[in-house]
Amino acid sequence: MPSPSRAVAVEKSGTAARYLPQNPSDWTLVEIKKRAARCRACPLYKLGTQTVFGEGSPHARIVMVGEQPGGQEDVQGRPFVGPAGKLLDRALAEAGIDRADIYLTNTVKHFKWVGAGRRRLNKKANAREIAACRPWLEAELAIIKPGIVVALGATAAQALLGKTFRVTQARGRPFRDTRWAPLVFATVHPSSILRAFTEDRTSAFARFVADLKAVRSHL
Repeated sequence: MPSPSRAVAVEKSGTAARYLPQNPSDWTLVEIKKRAARCRACPLYKLGTQTVFGEGSPHARIVMVGEQPGGQEDVQGRPFVGPAGKLLDRALAEAGIDRADIYLTNTVKHFKWVGAGRRRLNKKANAREIAACRPWLEAELAIIKPGIVVALGATAAQALLGKTFRVTQARGRPFRDTRWAPLVFATVHPSSILRAFTEDRTSAFARFVADLKAVRSHL
């Protein structure tokens, strides 16, 4: 589990850290986003149309962290604007969480894909790519200083809570005084609900909403 210290340590070797100022928390999200647009820390910039940085208020009480942008996010340059994002919007509304309270971002800022005819299919980011991109996420959290961080899916949860963390075993539970925020929650990524069999989607969505209601109860 992560250290209780909230100090954000940025590794300098082989990562996006070289694009960041010495103290990212002294900067603004707008300034950091401009730097991220030029990131070449890993080869994914060659696949993605553009860097897809986080979006939301710099004073957000909740930061939600997904895995990586998808195809529509890659084209629009904004996180969570595709089908998974629309499902997330619906779940947030049912859970009673105001989008104005949220900053949305991803562990990896470029779209990783493989071609299938004319389609671009998501491909899971590897450990090297996640590590290379990590300083951007650390900078976002250092600037915002949220009260709650919500990891959406296994990639985000393990990036924040350790490689042995299992979302299926600990979803919807608060982890206190982590280095990232006073409270960290983990739940499934909304895209996993879209991939579920039709007859399972209703129950999967209801459980997702229940996890988000647990988050709301700590606001």
